[in-house]
Amino acid sequence: MEDEPAQWPIGRLLAAAARAVEREWDERLRAVGLQHAALIALDIALRNGPTGADVIARTARVQPQTMSRTLERLERDGMIERGPHPDDGRRRVVTVTEHGRTMWDTAKHIERDLLPDDPELRRHLTAVLVAARAPRRRS
Repeated sequence: MEDEPAQWPIGRLLAAAARAVEREWDERLRAVGLQHAALIALDIALRNGPTGADVIARTARVQPQTMSRTLERLERDGMIERGPHPDDGRRRVVTVTEHGRTMWDTAKHIERDLLPDDPELRRHLTAVLVAARAPRRRS
C-alpha cells in the first residue's frame, strides 16, 4: 500500500506542505536576490513605516541579533537605509528604499504565483496558528 498524503495525520500533512512551499518559495526568492528573512523584514518595515530594528525583530518574532544580520544584508544590498531616530540619537530607524520596494513587489508576485490567496485556506491556517499559541492546560 502506498503512503498517500490524504491518509497522513494532519500534523505530518501540514509540516510536509509547509516544507514543500517554503523550499519552492526560497528557491524563487534566491533567484531574484532575496532571502525569506529579508522579505519578512521588508514587509514589516513597509507596513510600519520608518521604524526601529527592535520593532521589526519583535514583530517577526526573532531575536534582535538575528534581525540585525538580516538588516545588515538589506542595507548592503541597497534595500533599506538606517538613519538616526528623530527622538533618540542612540537609536536608528530603518527605512525601505525604492529598490527595496521593488524587490518586495517582485517577491509578492512570486508568493501569489506560488500560492494564490485563498480566503478559506487563510482562515484555516490562521486558526492553526492561534490554537498553537494558546496556553495549554495541564491534565
